[in-house]
Amino acid sequence: MIATFFIDFLELFFPQVAAYLEPDSLTFLEKEIFTDVTEGEQYEADLVAQMRFRGQDTCFLIHIENQSYNQKDFGRRMFRYFARLHEKYALPVYPIAVFSFDTPRTTQTNFYRVEFPDKTVLTFDYGIVQLNQLNWRDFLQQENPIASALMAKMNIAPKDRPKVKSECLRLLATLRLNPAKMKMISGFVDIYLKLNLAEEEIFKAEIAKFEIVKQEVVMEIVTSWQLQGRQEGELKVILRMLNRKLGSITLQLEERIRQLSTTQLEDLTDALFDFTCQEDLVTWLDGI
Repeated sequence: MIATFFIDFLELFFPQVAAYLEPDSLTFLEKEIFTDVTEGEQYEADLVAQMRFRGQDTCFLIHIENQSYNQKDFGRRMFRYFARLHEKYALPVYPIAVFSFDTPRTTQTNFYRVEFPDKTVLTFDYGIVQLNQLNWRDFLQQENPIASALMAKMNIAPKDRPKVKSECLRLLATLRLNPAKMKMISGFVDIYLKLNLAEEEIFKAEIAKFEIVKQEVVMEIVTSWQLQGRQEGELKVILRMLNRKLGSITLQLEERIRQLSTTQLEDLTDALFDFTCQEDLVTWLDGI
């Protein structure tokens, strides 16, 4: 999500950084894997981008680390990444941590410090975005794709869940994004804001209040969710029937079945009753 909307992320949460970088210079570096020889573990930096300073030839790195759970000594890990990236590339590194966990809600630290009674040897600061500390209402008017997605992970009272989901989609409907990006954001929202039946009714009522143009866009998204959910349900049933009738099918065959369209899945449902072995399934797949 952040890689796809990298500049939008910076403009939303770190506008001071967006102001001095050259947007067209964005280059993502290969995944950096660091080995901790003392603990015998490997760590992988989530996202490292190289940018140019605006109007200059000099470059710097932006390291963004998503943290989905509360971790002791996280600041030390951020410093380790910083030190090794700085050593390898000999470039300034702007470190950012995104805390996406739901609990705890206590404010996370944004520094790592090494100090003695008589001296502070190191103070390492990094930027943070702690989603569960942010109020989703503050982002309602932000015409930014990252805002429309990450509102789903912000501090939301239980009674506001249907409202937030509808507002995420309303905001998304105002953006001129291609279908793939629309699907990415709407899928993110649906995953992290699953509603129960009572909440679904409130959600639908909220959508009904939108102006017609936005309402149509949002309803297309909701319909696509419903179709996808129905297809996933059909797929589970078909795979269960095939495994029962033909024995455990291979992962390769399962992957081919997952690529079928809704119409093809319906045809497979009819055809599988005539299968006697997995070769029959392979023949059928080869023939479509």
